[in-house]
Amino acid sequence: MNYAIGIDIGGTKTAIGLIDPTGHVLAKTALPTDHTVSPHVMVDRMAAAIKQMMAEHQVTEADILGIGVGAPGPLNTQKGEITAPPNLKGWWNFPIVESLKRHFDYKVAFENDATAAALAEKWLGAAKDAEHFVFITISTGIGAGIFSHGKLLTGVTGNAGDVGHFVIDPAAGTCVCGQEGCWEYVASGTAIARQATDILGREVTSKEVFALAAEGDQEMKALVDKVFRYIGVGCVTLINTLDPEKLVIGGGVSQIGEPLFAAVRDYVSKHALNPSGRNTPIVPAALLQDAGLIGAAALIHVDYK
Repeated sequence: MNYAIGIDIGGTKTAIGLIDPTGHVLAKTALPTDHTVSPHVMVDRMAAAIKQMMAEHQVTEADILGIGVGAPGPLNTQKGEITAPPNLKGWWNFPIVESLKRHFDYKVAFENDATAAALAEKWLGAAKDAEHFVFITISTGIGAGIFSHGKLLTGVTGNAGDVGHFVIDPAAGTCVCGQEGCWEYVASGTAIARQATDILGREVTSKEVFALAAEGDQEMKALVDKVFRYIGVGCVTLINTLDPEKLVIGGGVSQIGEPLFAAVRDYVSKHALNPSGRNTPIVPAALLQDAGLIGAAALIHVDYK
């Protein structure tokens, strides 16, 4: 059996797994992303975890096709570097590919985590039947992976799909990037919690916001309706720009389910420019728990460029 090693690097944890050519996860583990040590030390820990998994499951070096790495952007896939992700400041300008190659001689494929997740949805998930689609993740921030004409669109440095910094509402306030009213500043899980906290005068999670809205809290319902509209605005922008046959939405905020999807479909049906674009299917992502790992492994198992 030929396996891919998948590594999904996040701000709080790094998931690692052995994934076969059908997408089955043979083994997986997770390490806390320790910000008190250098990224090279974190890579040392990843390598030790990988070697332990291989030994426990009797997977030899000859069984490994390569290592796929998904990481938050901005990054530079040409140089193999994590360049400037806001939630990994200690990793800025870190040569992740070079660091892994201190431990392994395998091929290393490296892409933005949302791009990798899009490939996973194409391989095994909600976009298996699509040659032109956008995968949108709405969680702490907002990002996207773009698949068009049978290939991933990654851009020159791997940062295509950084749609969270579309400007949606300039009056809403200043995003961490310095622009006014970016999509993730107004519609991410972080944005929902921030706005609700301001309204209620106490710390609130996005999950609590949705629960309060469902229970009839009018202020929270108005906030949720506004957020759904903002998500619709972003989706219309993507439809008008890329003319996809499908939008796939994942991430923590998407778990609210049909209320979000119904609101977004309704907005798109009224505001997409092309009449055919108004009927663009907008569907939930199929891969949830292991999406990051499977996406990272897909970079090895799937021909995507």
